[in-house]
Amino acid sequence: MLNIVLFGPPGSGKGTQSENLIAKYDLVHLSTGDIFRANIGGGTELGILAKGYMDGGNLVPDEVTIKMLASEVEKNPEAKGFIFDGFPRTSPQAQALDDLLTSMGTSITCMLSLEVSEDELKTRLIKRAQTSGRMDDADPEIIQNRINVYNTETAPVADFYRAQDKFHGIVGTGSIEEIADRLFASVDA
Repeated sequence: MLNIVLFGPPGSGKGTQSENLIAKYDLVHLSTGDIFRANIGGGTELGILAKGYMDGGNLVPDEVTIKMLASEVEKNPEAKGFIFDGFPRTSPQAQALDDLLTSMGTSITCMLSLEVSEDELKTRLIKRAQTSGRMDDADPEIIQNRINVYNTETAPVADFYRAQDKFHGIVGTGSIEEIADRLFASVDA
């Protein structure tokens, strides 16, 4: 089973490249944001629990998020693999994901990390704001804050996968096709 953590800062191209990876390898896309919205909207027990935390201004505990992910993995017993989008964001989450997958007889195959300079990220996010209407992509202060949060809180997760020799840094600049080819070469290696 091919299980990929797609990683990178805001504006690195994760959304675009996850579509390419899903199409090439026939993977199931697991986005924690989508899973949260589906559980909350569907009024599931876990959704109600998560909403309670969120309504109180708190982060949803890792154990609740992992239970939601486990439920989604179990809904796809014939899957050839999964691409994890938006998770893990911390080393404890990475360990919890490893534990979950081990209990299911599989593991993370690799972490693909899209590496893009900060200046390029800012340029891409501002362009995305013009085409998508995402106001959080239009404000330079918000963009910088998102990049800073990524660098301080999320980027250290790469060390978790480096220690397992599963980290693959991918140059995230060039054409969409060139970047996709780099990702495919890394997966196929």
